[in-house]
Amino acid sequence: MAEPNRPGTTTAPAVRADVARRVAASAAAGCTLAGAVAVTVAVLAGPDPALTGYVSEAGIAGSGHATTYRIGILALAGALLLLAAALPTGVWAAAPALLAVGAVSSAVSGAVTCSAGCPLPPFERSTAADLVHGGASIAATAAVVFAMVALAVSGSVGPAVRRLAGGAATLALPLCAAVGLAMLVVGRGDVVGVLERLILALATLWGLATATVLALAPVRAPSGRSDGGRM
Repeated sequence: MAEPNRPGTTTAPAVRADVARRVAASAAAGCTLAGAVAVTVAVLAGPDPALTGYVSEAGIAGSGHATTYRIGILALAGALLLLAAALPTGVWAAAPALLAVGAVSSAVSGAVTCSAGCPLPPFERSTAADLVHGGASIAATAAVVFAMVALAVSGSVGPAVRRLAGGAATLALPLCAAVGLAMLVVGRGDVVGVLERLILALATLWGLATATVLALAPVRAPSGRSDGGRM
């Protein structure tokens, strides 16, 4: 029988922490899926369901599905916080910190709505709310992408999480650069609309996959085994 304080053994608090992380990961997966569905429904039923508009236009005041959109964004923000809590002990501290920044920025983006068309400089005149909303949305996306990079080089998360983060970051970084350049060169239109949706879809799929992997991770047994304590 393993001794709780003996070096190299897994104590009951450590087991409880593993279980808590798995619960957080499961909740993160659920919130990600629910949030993605809500935002998708709002965008498809929004004022501009085509690819030319920003996703955020589904949340403007007066939109019939603005509440659905905001609920979806808040669910995604909660998913980022839960994902940060689900990361194993020893992970590079930048990863959960960036996920927390992404969660707060997403919540601000959902709470502060933009005006019709979500105008942004340099081609359109923007209100203060437009700038706050746009800045928060950009900050949220950047934080999530950099969290992918941090997890890709963090050895304590396991190979599956690292591979998911590395693959997602490899795709997201050039997409983010492209959408930033397109916003400065051509402004609102098909190019920006498609690129924005690709980035958001990639981030959502990555979050869902990562949360699922963490939720299915084995819980360490008190003896230090991960087989559930079977003899």
